Amino acid sequence: MFTQKFQAWVRRWAERLVGVFRDSPLTPNMLTLFGLVITGLGALLVAVGLLLPGGIVLAFAGFFDVFDGALARAAGKVYRYGAFLDSTVDRYSEGVVYLGILIYFLDRHDGWRPIVVLVALAGSFLVSYVRARAQSLGFTCDVGILARPERVVIIVAGLLLEAMGLKIGGATPLTVALVILAIGTNFTAVQRVWVVWQQNREELRALRGLPASPPLNPPNPSQPTPSQPVRTAMRRFFEDLGKT
Repeated sequence: MFTQKFQAWVRRWAERLVGVFRDSPLTPNMLTLFGLVITGLGALLVAVGLLLPGGIVLAFAGFFDVFDGALARAAGKVYRYGAFLDSTVDRYSEGVVYLGILIYFLDRHDGWRPIVVLVALAGSFLVSYVRARAQSLGFTCDVGILARPERVVIIVAGLLLEAMGLKIGGATPLTVALVILAIGTNFTAVQRVWVVWQQNREELRALRGLPASPPLNPPNPSQPTPSQPVRTAMRRFFEDLGKT
């Protein structure tokens, strides 16, 4: 996922750009809904086979995911309903984009790529659902390798490269992008389920008065302890991947 430093840098610049609209009638919810309209236009262009303009429009629409939150913070309008609306609209936006790609493939009587689209769509929705459900139950679930920003970048890149007629190992870029999404999103969903299961296991052990789970390979007192065990490094890697 994008690093936290990069996300913070993007937020700072977005807040500077939307600062001029701080006292305007424009609200963060308006930006959220306007972004959905622009996404729908981009998906329509993709559906009719105009991949290059469709990809450009979808890239432009992606900025609204940043600007609505930036305007909310700049104007002091950070409300729970705004966050709820933003998350809901994000799901509609993803669904519309995948629908446009699906229509594009079906119009060309492609036999198997529509199936990959549906698998990628299901995985994308699961990534967000697992996180939302886990947080509603009090768990922390911010890990994952393919959250929404990465998914948007992969789709837009696939569309633009497909429009240029490039090939990646004999496959079209859009096909490669969809395969990555189909595998990566479902892996991310399973990864989050695993993290929540670990948290639940520790909670149950605490309720039963049991000590925390010991490491699988306890250090040998006669040997020097490495400063960064592999297991700890991998855990930190997955925990630092970011959030949707």
